[in-house]
Amino acid sequence: MAEPSSAGAGALPGVSYVMPVLNEAPYVRAAVERLLEQDYRGTYDITLAVGPSTDGTEEVLAQLAREHPNVRVVANPAASTSAGLNAAIRASAHPVVIRVDAHSLLPSDYTSIAVETLQRTGADNVGGLMDARGTTPFEKAVARAYKSRMGLGGTQHHVGGKEGPAQTAYLGSFRRDKLVAAGLFDEGVRRGQDWELNRRLRAAGGTVWFTPRLVVTYQPRSSIRSLVNQFFATGMWRGELVRRFPSASSLRYFAPPVLVVLLVAAIVIGLVGLAGLVVGASIGWLTLAFALPVLYLLFVVIASLVIASRDGFAAMLRFIVVVPTIHISWGVGFIGGFFELSHDLHSRSGR
Repeated sequence: MAEPSSAGAGALPGVSYVMPVLNEAPYVRAAVERLLEQDYRGTYDITLAVGPSTDGTEEVLAQLAREHPNVRVVANPAASTSAGLNAAIRASAHPVVIRVDAHSLLPSDYTSIAVETLQRTGADNVGGLMDARGTTPFEKAVARAYKSRMGLGGTQHHVGGKEGPAQTAYLGSFRRDKLVAAGLFDEGVRRGQDWELNRRLRAAGGTVWFTPRLVVTYQPRSSIRSLVNQFFATGMWRGELVRRFPSASSLRYFAPPVLVVLLVAAIVIGLVGLAGLVVGASIGWLTLAFALPVLYLLFVVIASLVIASRDGFAAMLRFIVVVPTIHISWGVGFIGGFFELSHDLHSRSGR
């Protein structure tokens, strides 16, 4: 690990931005340029840990490093977020470490607010609000789902809240010494690694701090396929983390898997009902089977009219598809992770 820089009395601490990157050619340049435009007056470095990419990402990063002397690129052969973050942290130098995502666009005052909040509160980690924003109707629908309690459950870093201690934080601005003492990110956790690290920071007596003054623009996924992949993997690892740390987990994590179980049960009941019709039995089973899916769909449609109509008719229609996609993908993944049904938990990298 590089030697941390020090700052004299009254001087601003140096900042190291760390970013794991894998197949992010369309997004990463904009994310890095936002770091270069920060109004923070202290010294800084930017370390990008790149996994084996197939879309030209490595070429984009090499060009950024040639253009800007403060940008460094390191290899992340494991291609996982946790391993990439650790590689970037070890290659960087400054006492404040700010995690950045290739889909995140930091406002120019982000670093100034983060450092001021760290110094004012004495927290180990400070994070803020993920402000998802889309450009296409589909992306707008995904962004609206992120920011609604119906979509992702209404956590502080999605819907906002009062400044104060929190269970976890979006991205994160860390004191390097506390980060190192905690053992960095757990490379055995491919998703949910922020929550798991913050759990350890709090267990050691530290504080994780949320402030709504930190607002990061997040660029959501642009297709159904990428959304399914994202939330299946996220749900799978959340199921794994709930299994590992049940006492530290919220009951809201169980809502999507319970929905999936109920929908599957409804399908089974429906098949029983259809079989009953063939032999002249009552249609009661079939009616019962239709009840839950119809009620759920009605709930989604009404919520779309209330929540997503402000984004336009095209985005509202897509919201009706996006919300069940998130719920079901996350729920199926959670069940696989909780019961260790997926080999991906141990044999495949995920981001």
